[in-house]
Amino acid sequence: MRKFFDQYPFVGKRKWAYLLSVILIVIGLGGGFVRGFNMGIDFTGGTMIQLNMGQSVDSGQLEDFIDRQGVKANVTLAGDEGESAVIKTTVAMTNSQRMELINAIQSEYKIQLNEDGKLAENGAEFIENSTYIGPSIGDLLKKNAVKALAVAAAGMLIYIIIRFEWMSAVTAIATLMHDVLLMCAFYGLFRVQINSPFIAAILTVVGYSINNTIVIYDRVRENKRLMKKNQLEELINTSIRQTLSRTIMTSLTTAVAIIPLYIMGGSVIREFLLPLLVGVLGGTYSSIFIASPLYYDLHNLIHKPKYRGK
Repeated sequence: MRKFFDQYPFVGKRKWAYLLSVILIVIGLGGGFVRGFNMGIDFTGGTMIQLNMGQSVDSGQLEDFIDRQGVKANVTLAGDEGESAVIKTTVAMTNSQRMELINAIQSEYKIQLNEDGKLAENGAEFIENSTYIGPSIGDLLKKNAVKALAVAAAGMLIYIIIRFEWMSAVTAIATLMHDVLLMCAFYGLFRVQINSPFIAAILTVVGYSINNTIVIYDRVRENKRLMKKNQLEELINTSIRQTLSRTIMTSLTTAVAIIPLYIMGGSVIREFLLPLLVGVLGGTYSSIFIASPLYYDLHNLIHKPKYRGK
């Protein structure tokens, strides 16, 4: 593997990397727009009900039962034995509609309650949470998410311009947009629910990806002083190879920490870890195969003073 990358022309094969990215993004986003993205109630507004069932339940069977009541819902399980059911709908239910559904679930699963409305078996709360999220809150969350991403990108742009040069900044931000689109494509293709943890994961991946990209750009800058007679293409290829083991090992270390948490963690943490894992893999790919080749193309587009590529 190492011998392969020691000879691999990263810049020379850049068009294949561009093509792969375009195909993945177009297929994913196209599937998302055609079938619709699976937006959670954090964005669309709706109703969330959390019930302590007092027993292990099957989320699919509970979803089917709720569907027979005329309500489309997504059910996730929490608790040590999956006894807590989190029911989310994209429809705003009134208090009476919520209580009607709760009573139907209680009757179907033969849940015994005491006079205080708690579980007769252990006195725990049956209705752990019941909330309504209006669509205006979802719109506000979308706007704030875009603002947060814009502020992060602007801060990185300023830093990279000061630390390196404006061409490095432009291509680094373009690479970050590539990573965000790749994550959105994954969610669109596999219809994974998009909610607030998704936004947190995107911001985490943006910081992670820019770190890998800056490491390569820093090596490119150092090699410009050491390899003055080399062509830009060769200089960039050498810089990527010199930082390749660091980039891959950093990503593998992160993945090794994420995968066990995803397997053993609950549904809430999985909603954060899944996009994080996808983003880490996509960010590693873009740092190696997209960022520096983009810099090469932009450099040759603007001027060709000392470094002449093919």
